[in-house]
Amino acid sequence: MTYCFTLDLQPDPELIAEYEHWHSPQKIKPEIVAGLRNIGIEDMQIFRWNTRMCMVVTVPDGFNWEAQMAKLAEMPGQREWELLMDAYQQRLTNGEDKWLEMTPIFKLTDC
Repeated sequence: MTYCFTLDLQPDPELIAEYEHWHSPQKIKPEIVAGLRNIGIEDMQIFRWNTRMCMVVTVPDGFNWEAQMAKLAEMPGQREWELLMDAYQQRLTNGEDKWLEMTPIFKLTDC
């Protein structure tokens, strides 16, 4: 299964550079990566255009997103990571969710 999410970063070049720095393989905290892998995430990629972000997440079939994210939130370092990242991210709606799930509309392999 593949999920795709979007959010916007704060429109500040310095903050964007810091955000990218925190996500570099040399800087991202090992417990963040371990948590993602431990809940079953097979791959995660984040792309940026200007302030718009796109996160693509690959998980096994039958993956329960809500249950696994709740489990992830309780793992070491995750709350601190989310608080740190919150300074760089904007919400696209007035809601609490930062990353919003995108609806798939085309898949070449289905054709």
